[in-house]
Amino acid sequence: MKALVVRLSSIGDVVHTLPCLDALHRAGHSAGWLAEAPSRDLLAGHPLLTCRVEPPRSRAFRFGPARDAVAALRREHFDIALDFQGLWKSAAWARLSGARRVRGYAGRFRREPASACLIGERFDQPDDAVHVIDKNLALLRGIGIDAVGSREFSLPTTSSAAERVARGLSELRVERFALLNPAGGWKSKLWPPECYGRLARGLQERGVASVVSWGPGEQALAGEVVDASGGVARLSFPTTLSEFAELARRAALIVAADTGPLHIACAVGAPAVGLYGPTDPARNGPFSVEDEVVRRAPPCAPCHKRSCAVHANIMSQIPGDEVLAAAERRLGRGMPHAV
Repeated sequence: MKALVVRLSSIGDVVHTLPCLDALHRAGHSAGWLAEAPSRDLLAGHPLLTCRVEPPRSRAFRFGPARDAVAALRREHFDIALDFQGLWKSAAWARLSGARRVRGYAGRFRREPASACLIGERFDQPDDAVHVIDKNLALLRGIGIDAVGSREFSLPTTSSAAERVARGLSELRVERFALLNPAGGWKSKLWPPECYGRLARGLQERGVASVVSWGPGEQALAGEVVDASGGVARLSFPTTLSEFAELARRAALIVAADTGPLHIACAVGAPAVGLYGPTDPARNGPFSVEDEVVRRAPPCAPCHKRSCAVHANIMSQIPGDEVLAAAERRLGRGMPHAV
């Protein structure tokens, strides 16, 4: 069977869907993926994908690229399209793919419930699927694949990424280091930069250097962390997503909020301390039993609103000493088993 994975964005969502790709491959099925531009670097050249089609983003929609994407999908003759996202746009693309079957969750389990009208095979999420990875994997049960609980991620490295990261770390003159990622898509989910700065000083006192990572448009925020650390933390060199994954593989620890970089790091087996507020770590937190979570839950939790007066400042209430203690515990347990 040839399946189309429809998970358009965001980076964390794409990472949390990767175990489905491995599960399809183990069951003997081939797969393509429909994803928007931000995830291009994670999926381009992926060894388990027969194709990757990139539709135009909604905010920059143009008819020509959309027509080309539909044509590219229909040339693949997919047997089934799997809508893991639960939106109008993901359901529409699943239908437009030309797949004989379109499978997704029922309306009350979708972010945009009415979009279920475009789904031919609608299913309820099972009670045993708590983490978002398992919610994704449970969708495969209807095609004879029961992989709930699997944590296999195909995020292969390349020699060029490995060389780039090795060279960058050499220039920073760090060996054992913690990766601090202060940025992310939702401001309300982020720990303040001055808190990361104090954490870097505490880690330095314990013999662990800190490297502050950043993505497009985030360098200034990363610089605030370096300044708040008194220059103890090092500003990372720029990385692509695949290079960030390689950087995380080499880290003794990552400390980050509920963001794509944290999920990439967990996928490659980096020891993690996750910082959580409005979102639920049971649903989309680190999944290794060795990892740590520090949380302050607002009254509205779990809340998935990017802007919410109730949880606007909840992340600033996470005490630095709790995060440092969690980091010490996680560093003491060392690397987890291979993922």
